[in-house]
Amino acid sequence: MTSRELPIGRRVARLRTRRRMTQQMLADRLGKSKSWVDKVERGVRALDRYTVIQDLAAVLRVDPVALLGRDALPSQAARAAAQGVDGLRAALDRYDAALTGPQAHQAAPPVGELDQRVRHAWLTYQHADYPQLLRVLPELLGETQHAHTTQGDGAAELLVQAYRITSSVLVKLGVGDLGWLAADRAMSVAAGNPVLAASAAVPLGQALRALGRPGPALAVTVAAAHRIAPEARRDGPPPDLALHGTLLVQAALAAAGAGDERGAAELVDRAARIADNTGETGEEHDRHWTGFGPTAVRMARVAAAVELGNGGEAVFLHERVVGADHWRRLPAEHRAAYLLDAGRGHLRAGDPLAAGRAVVDADRTAPAEVRLRPVARTLLTDLARREPVPADVARLAAALGLG
Repeated sequence: MTSRELPIGRRVARLRTRRRMTQQMLADRLGKSKSWVDKVERGVRALDRYTVIQDLAAVLRVDPVALLGRDALPSQAARAAAQGVDGLRAALDRYDAALTGPQAHQAAPPVGELDQRVRHAWLTYQHADYPQLLRVLPELLGETQHAHTTQGDGAAELLVQAYRITSSVLVKLGVGDLGWLAADRAMSVAAGNPVLAASAAVPLGQALRALGRPGPALAVTVAAAHRIAPEARRDGPPPDLALHGTLLVQAALAAAGAGDERGAAELVDRAARIADNTGETGEEHDRHWTGFGPTAVRMARVAAAVELGNGGEAVFLHERVVGADHWRRLPAEHRAAYLLDAGRGHLRAGDPLAAGRAVVDADRTAPAEVRLRPVARTLLTDLARREPVPADVARLAAALGLG
């Protein structure tokens, strides 16, 4: 059996031995117990979170994909996505191009035109067409930066939105550090505008969670939510309730990631009370592209339960989500991403067959969610190594070169 065909736990053990590390040494560097490392290496404990695989890879000094076996051989789509990420990285490296580059001597596109292009980028994201999004974002970032430089606050919201989309897709693709950079840039542009800063705090919280930093994610989202809460805006413009609720949802997920079950429940309950007032946020009223509403809150309860390791609760709550009238009207990206959370929940509840069905449904809903997201490929790799493997799961795993 080649190294790429070994179960992920065996690869961890082999790499640890090569680095002349004991299980205790590896555990100490990860902030885990020796028992945790032993269970991972024996295959008793599944590695179903990409952030954990990233941490392991960093300590073992290998690329994360080296821990995923045959996943180290990327598909054509994965290679294209990697090239797209490189393009975004270069665009973020040129954040001052509007001041110093050739673009500085050109007129920025009209704000109305940029608004339409930002809107189109959001729709592309919602359809989970990540390869197309990676192609258009570098130019869109450059032009919104240029517009902000030449037109000031009139283009600030457009630049924040462009950074938000950039951060969101980078986090999806497992590039959390670069996603954090884009979100941090959005926060800088939004400085002094509480509502705009709250909008930027959404991807910042997501990026921090992806980097395994739930504490800072909780702090930034709770602070942003408080600044735009109805009671804090009596003398200002009406609060954006959907944005406020979204921040509470993000805070709840961060609390769950930190293991704070009570805090997560309280935050989701607060978001649910807001959702009762807003109802399902339609696209025409959702200026911050939050997708907030009662269904989103129910989805957050499932995701929080999964983060807390409560697989049985996640599966129970899942039925309320897919049975809701609004479920099929959600964007493809939102549904597919949620189905991956549901799959993890089923797996934690000891039902790999249901987990496999959720992953296959996610692939049918938005293929890029499964085929380009490392967290999805990790989950599918685990499922493909459990017997019996359903035919549709096996076909999907084979199509992605997983095993």
